[in-house]
Amino acid sequence: MMTTTANATFAVQGWDEKTWEGVPQQEAPDPKVTYAVVTYTYTGDLEGESEMRSFMSYNKGHDTHFVGIERFVGKLHGSEGTFVLQHTGRANGMNVQAEYFVVPGSGTGDLTGLRGEGHSELSGHAEHYPFALSYELG
Repeated sequence: MMTTTANATFAVQGWDEKTWEGVPQQEAPDPKVTYAVVTYTYTGDLEGESEMRSFMSYNKGHDTHFVGIERFVGKLHGSEGTFVLQHTGRANGMNVQAEYFVVPGSGTGDLTGLRGEGHSELSGHAEHYPFALSYELG
């Protein structure tokens, strides 16, 4: 099977983050554990919307480690369906490093059988961020 790379950009549409105890993230001192619901839109080889639910652990040095599950709904190179990405990563100030993979068996519709992975390194705040997914379908 041949590996294909999908290149896209994503934009954050919504971000709701609270501590484990339900306090807004910015109101609680570090160290803390938070839960966030984040919504995205994708354009490019990926066209659609997603929602990610993440847990984050902030330490006093402002390092943040996170894990998340993201459900994408839309098209991948024109094939329509849904799939789930599992994320792990780290943020330090304005820099984010993350790895992600398609959860096996999560693809639906034309995306049934999707397998893939990727990583990202983002810096600063922007309206759109680059996203790449190396994948196989079938």
